[in-house]
Parts: sequence; structure tokens; C-alpha cells
Amino acid sequence: MGIFDTHAHYMKSDFGSELDELISSMPEKGVDNIIAVGVDTQTSHEELDLAKRYPFVYAAVGIHPENAGLVIDGQLDELEKLLSDEKAVALGEIGLDYHYEDGAPKDVQKDVFRRQLEIACRVGKPVIIHSRDAMGDTLEILREFKPKGVIHCFSGSAESALEAVKLGMYIGFTGVLTFKNSKKARAACEVIPTERLLLETDCPYMAPEPLRGQRSDSSMIKYTAAAMAEIKGVSTEKIIEITSENAKRLFGV
Repeated sequence: MGIFDTHAHYMKSDFGSELDELISSMPEKGVDNIIAVGVDTQTSHEELDLAKRYPFVYAAVGIHPENAGLVIDGQLDELEKLLSDEKAVALGEIGLDYHYEDGAPKDVQKDVFRRQLEIACRVGKPVIIHSRDAMGDTLEILREFKPKGVIHCFSGSAESALEAVKLGMYIGFTGVLTFKNSKKARAACEVIPTERLLLETDCPYMAPEPLRGQRSDSSMIKYTAAAMAEIKGVSTEKIIEITSENAKRLFGV
């Protein structure tokens, strides 16, 4: 089918002994490419190791905003070194998350976000952005740095989606697009040009309907693709083709 899953978390803590068997099965399930995304230095190493074992898997390395308060000296330098590997195609998952009151302070998140954007711009790699209840600040910081990249699992308004696209960003959608209460995501998807759309799972989370509640994996993207195709008025196959080409163009694979 030519599926490109642009955002997946394949950590042993979630998949255990099943991990390699599952990844090995992806080509026969129509998955051509996967970007395995880290959320701290440990998982970034883990996802890069996975990418080195499979030719169709690539890695993104980064520190998630939920972990911004745990950053210690040398970790960002370590990420920059990891980005020198040819299988590390992006810096992510980085960004801002204001959803939880006990999360890292906003100023700390912004500082770690900016410092990682500086690295991405310096080494010329795209970024994978996490933005939850923080779209205003996210867009403001993106205006400062003007990186290439994607806002993944997009949860903002149609207006903010268009603003992000104007800044050169791509927009990624997960299985949320298939949920009955996904009016906001569907409205954003509707206005985004197809050449700026990406498909993702965010696995093991966000399993699409009719599999909601299960542990997600890259093969489930076909359901999200079908929902996106309905919104854009084209075939599922066409959406898979377009989003795959978009991903290849963004991540240089």
C-alpha cells in the first residue's frame, strides 16, 4: 500500500519481546517506511538502534516537553551527536505541552524547545513538534526559528493549521481523525493543502476506529488514511500515495 508512518514510538517498554516480530511484519502489511520517535535521550538511542536494524525504519531523536524539566548538562549535545547518524532524519519529539498543571514550567519548556530548534537549524534537520494546549506559544517560537518540520497529532484550530502551513510546516494526523468527536481535527484537515498532510499513528497510542482502545501499530494507518481521503474527496490509495511522497520530501528519505 505504500504507507509511511511518520510518527511511531516503538519502545521495548511497550512492545517487549514482540517488538522485532512486529516490525519485521510491517512490509507485508503495506507499510513501506516508519519514523521511530524518541522522547528523551534514552529512548532516542533505542529508536536509533531500531532504525539501524531495519532498512525501512528511520529515527527521530529529541526531548519531549513532558521531560523538559529533567534535562541535564550534556544531553542536548548528545542529541546533536545522534543527529549525525544517517538514520536519524529528524529532531523530535520536541515542543510545548501545557495540558498538565504538574508538568514542567512553561519557561523551562520554552527554553528546552528553543535550544533544540537551534540544534535542528544548525544541523539542517527537520523537526517533529508536539503542541498540546500551547498552539499560540508554539507558533510564536516557530516564527522565530522558521524550521522545516511537522506539527504532529495536530489538535489546533483550522486557523492555526493554516498559520503553521504559512510558516512552512507540515501537519500530521493520527487515528483521532477517525473518532466521532473529531470535528476540530477534521475541520483542520479540510483546509490544509494535500501537499502538506502527513499520516501517523503515534503508536502505541491513538488506535483508530474501529480498533480504538487497542495497542496501535503502523499497519492501522489505513483507517486514518480512509478518514482523510473522505475529508479531502479522493481515494484512500491516493491519500497514502500523497502523504508518503510528502514524508519523503520532508525527511529526505
